[in-house]
Amino acid sequence: MATPRAPLRFVEAVSATVSESTKSGFFFDYDGTIAPIMRDPAAVFPVAGALARLEVLSNLVSRVAIVSARPAAFLCDRFSGLPGVHLFGLYGMQTVVDGEVRTDADAQPWAPVMRGLAADAARELPGGVLVEDKALLVSLHYRAAPSLRTAVERWASGKAAELGLREQYGRMVVDLRPPVERDKGTIIEHETESLTRAWYFGDDLSDARAFDALRGRERRDPAFMGVAVAVANDEVGDELIRGADFTAGSPEDVPAMLDHVIGAFPGPPAGSYAG
Repeated sequence: MATPRAPLRFVEAVSATVSESTKSGFFFDYDGTIAPIMRDPAAVFPVAGALARLEVLSNLVSRVAIVSARPAAFLCDRFSGLPGVHLFGLYGMQTVVDGEVRTDADAQPWAPVMRGLAADAARELPGGVLVEDKALLVSLHYRAAPSLRTAVERWASGKAAELGLREQYGRMVVDLRPPVERDKGTIIEHETESLTRAWYFGDDLSDARAFDALRGRERRDPAFMGVAVAVANDEVGDELIRGADFTAGSPEDVPAMLDHVIGAFPGPPAGSYAG
């Protein structure tokens, strides 16, 4: 068994990143990480200062990316002014390349199944459940009615077994998606192949797979450094925090954390940009 590396100090992680900036990357979940969690998913925008920091980072390191369960079209809208930020939607089943949304070839044939599933959910689940149809993914939100959790999870498990789908549990939501090998972990594995430093910021159970991908790469490659940052919340508990190197108290704290990274690079101080 490989010996676990010593705990990172933040200043060491930043210094190591700056020293190999051309081989460093920053990856972020969206909801609950750089944007708040809200009852209406369509009303969610990045927290103040987040976009400005991502823009600066994209000019300092090799790669900055958003890895989210959101549809790629939604991400394109929220990050339209940041061409240097790479976008991965629906757990990586959608990728934005040169402004064009590309869908994974293995996932696309499942579109009719997912369309039928969304219709079934709207018809069969209680009215307090928000059914979000994302074409290749159906999200069942029970934030407005937490008491419906058991009913939602039972219905989702039954449909997953019936249709051969995968379930992903999150913060008062269950996602149902095609059984393709795409998740936040596989995206991080692929996107960090050419990097020696990679940071991942997340707040939910699906982000643990990205953390695991960083740890796996470290075991295979002692020259690689993965930095896992958990954005704390009461809904997930401490499971994600236990696997993280550092913790942010909320999405609003992430821009300030990034300021410490940005400020370590030579050039204008972090406070010199708007946002």
